[in-house]
Amino acid sequence: MPGTEQKAPRPQGEGDRAKRGGGAGRTLTGPMQTVMRARHLRKEMTLPEVILWTELRKRPAGLKFRHQHPAGQYVLDFYCASARLAIEVDGEAHSRGDRPAKDEARDTWLARENVRVIRLPAKLIFKDVAAAISYIVAQASPDQPLHHATHGPPPRSGEELEERKETV
Repeated sequence: MPGTEQKAPRPQGEGDRAKRGGGAGRTLTGPMQTVMRARHLRKEMTLPEVILWTELRKRPAGLKFRHQHPAGQYVLDFYCASARLAIEVDGEAHSRGDRPAKDEARDTWLARENVRVIRLPAKLIFKDVAAAISYIVAQASPDQPLHHATHGPPPRSGEELEERKETV
């Protein structure tokens, strides 16, 4: 009968992307307590995080980043799911007390989850955010060339030289 057709159920969140051919496989997330902490931290980002987020949200090199992303019991400052890359902004406090040991434990856990971590000093972001973005893009896409041809593939060996001889 018309109008009694059943619609397929809608996918339930990001975890379905891998089944549909998108995303980066298994989703990296955390328990609700970590999700709630991430939501709170998004509202209270530090100045270097805000500066970096302003640039990362422009999707440099077509990369999508998330800020204050839950991952297990941790909250990552920034995360690129397609590259499985975490970016941590380290201020002066990261070198004091038990912080280096906590950062090492966090990096070890992320490595087991196949997530690479890069740590950027807050001073670098204040000094040269463009250099920080370039470094992040290079780390997120290590197999990509630094420069792309503007008009098709490069000429084959000797082809450019032959064209010059004809025009002279």
